[in-house]
Amino acid sequence: MKAVWLTRFGGPDVLVPGEAPDPEPGPGEVLVDVEYAGITFVETQFRRSGFGPFRAEPPVIPGNGVGGVVAAAGVGVDPALVGTRVVTGLGGSGGYAERAVADAAAVLAVPDGLALDDAVALLADGRTAMMLRQEARFRPGERVLVEAAAGGVGSLLVQLARRAGAVVVAAAGGERKLDLAADLGAQYTVDYRKPEWTDTVREAVGGVDVVLDAVGGELGRAAFDLLVPGGRMVGYGLASGTATEIPDGLAAERGVSVSWGIRATPEQLRNYARDALAEAAAGRLRPVIGQRFPLDRAADAHAAIEARSTLGKTLLEVR
Repeated sequence: MKAVWLTRFGGPDVLVPGEAPDPEPGPGEVLVDVEYAGITFVETQFRRSGFGPFRAEPPVIPGNGVGGVVAAAGVGVDPALVGTRVVTGLGGSGGYAERAVADAAAVLAVPDGLALDDAVALLADGRTAMMLRQEARFRPGERVLVEAAAGGVGSLLVQLARRAGAVVVAAAGGERKLDLAADLGAQYTVDYRKPEWTDTVREAVGGVDVVLDAVGGELGRAAFDLLVPGGRMVGYGLASGTATEIPDGLAAERGVSVSWGIRATPEQLRNYARDALAEAAAGRLRPVIGQRFPLDRAADAHAAIEARSTLGKTLLEVR
């Protein structure tokens, strides 16, 4: 089968198209004919340095979230699964390939009426957004600042906060991204590449009640300073490469809370993903697939994500 190999840790060029043996499902596993593979920012960090939650060493076929059709079932798996459209995570390896083996207990059936590519776009980003919605507890009338608002997760958070009745301030880099956030429902947009961006937010809405921090670093700290008493900051990403540093005691002194929003059991993660798929199937949540690359151009897809030139989700079209 065709696949893409991570030959070593490094720049996008370490992703090399090649061949690999067809995998076989073992007990409790299914074989998926992969049609789409999703790419997350975490995967680019892993490719570059080995950083992140994945535990795999080169040479390896990278890739976590995939969608396709179950082609075969291993021992102990209901054979009725064969032919079902599914999405699933793979633990960080095996996704950039025409076929992948997955834990049968981890696959999620794609709801009727939802396109498979949309389902793949929602697998990782949708569950993250639903998890953050619960952690942030959006309330009607609250001012919610969404960082990286045109990204895969951010574009979903804009919609979820708006649907909850919040006043959404979308922060992103460049007019194209800000236009997308506005189209998704953000009432205010701000380019956080401009030095005076926090002044723009204050002029528009005063302070904010909630910050969803995808970036960290200096930008995350500037966003923290926008919080009003009783506000809360929920972190979920380190796009800057470093965490938002809040001095000990400062949050309590300001009367705000700071938490990390990525915390759930595997079963909870599956439920969050299932909820996101259901919301999209019902027309209440729209994944944004901003760019698609063929499988053998996985390196170009990674380069585009790292260049911050992408909108929404990036997919590899495998078949």
